[in-house]
Amino acid sequence: MQLTIRNLSKTYPNGVRALHNVSLTLDNGMFGLLGPNGAGKSSLMRTIATLQEADGGSVFLDDIDVLQNKTRVRQLLGYLPQEFGVYPRISAEQMLDHVARLKGVDRAGERKDLVDGLLNKVNLYKDKKKRLGTYSGGMKQRWGIAQALIGSPKLIIVDEPTAGLDPAERNRFYNLLSHLGEQTIVILSTHIVEDVSTLCSRFAIICLGEVLYSGQPDEAVATLEGKVYSKRIPRDTIDQYRAVYPIISTQLKAGELHIRILAGQAPGNGFVPSAPNLEDVYFSHIATKMDVLTI
Repeated sequence: MQLTIRNLSKTYPNGVRALHNVSLTLDNGMFGLLGPNGAGKSSLMRTIATLQEADGGSVFLDDIDVLQNKTRVRQLLGYLPQEFGVYPRISAEQMLDHVARLKGVDRAGERKDLVDGLLNKVNLYKDKKKRLGTYSGGMKQRWGIAQALIGSPKLIIVDEPTAGLDPAERNRFYNLLSHLGEQTIVILSTHIVEDVSTLCSRFAIICLGEVLYSGQPDEAVATLEGKVYSKRIPRDTIDQYRAVYPIISTQLKAGELHIRILAGQAPGNGFVPSAPNLEDVYFSHIATKMDVLTI
C-alpha cells in the first residue's frame, strides 16, 4: 500500500499552527518522522489516525480518503500513541482478548489463537497471566504493539515508542518494529535520532509544523561529507564562536565543550574534520527554524 499526504494543515483554536502544508509519500517499510518536542509529529499522527480533523489538504491510503472514510481507515490501522492507559488489575492476556473482541474477533477459539500468537510475537507469552499494572515500561510498550497488530493492519503508527526504555528494551523494540516493517507501512514518530538511523529506510525532519527534509538517511548524511568540523573549546567562549561560526550542535563531555560546525572549506583555528552523522543532518535543518544549541 501507499500513504499519500498532500498539503496537510492544522491550526488549533488557541492559534498554534501544528501543521503547515505537509506533503509526504510513504510505501511499505519503516518511515521515521524526526523532530523536536512540539514539532507537529503527534498532530500529524493523530490526523492520519483519524483522531482529529485537518483544516486543509488530503491523506489517501491507496484509494481510501483517510479524512473522509474514517471507519474504513480504522479497520486497516494499528496505532500505538505516545501515552496509553491500561487496566492495571487485568492480565495482559485478558486485556488483549478484550481488544480483539472490540475489533470484531467474535469466535473464542480464534481469539485465543490470535492472542497467544501476538503475545509470542512480542515476547510476552510467559508473562501473559501477569497484571498489566506489574509490567515494566518496555513490557507495556510491547503489549501496546500487540494490540496494534490485531486485525493485520496495513498501516501502523507508533508515536515516541522508545522514550523512557532502557537499552535492552529498546533493542527488543527495534527488532520487533523492523520485522513489522517488511510488509506494512510503519510510521515511527520520534525525537531520538538513533531510532531513525537504526530502523528506517526513509525519514522526514519536521519542525514547527513544516517538513524540512525527506529522504534516505544514508543519502542525507552523504550531503554533509567534508562539511562538518569539530573543536573543543572553553565553555565561556561559546558566544564568541557563535558570532563567527555556523554552529549546528554543542555537547558537554567530561566538563569540556565540543562544538560542531558546517563549513564549505577548512575553517582553521583548530577545527578538525569530522565524519558527518544523522544528528548533524537533523540539527543543521532545525537550526534554521529554532535555537537547538544547548550546553
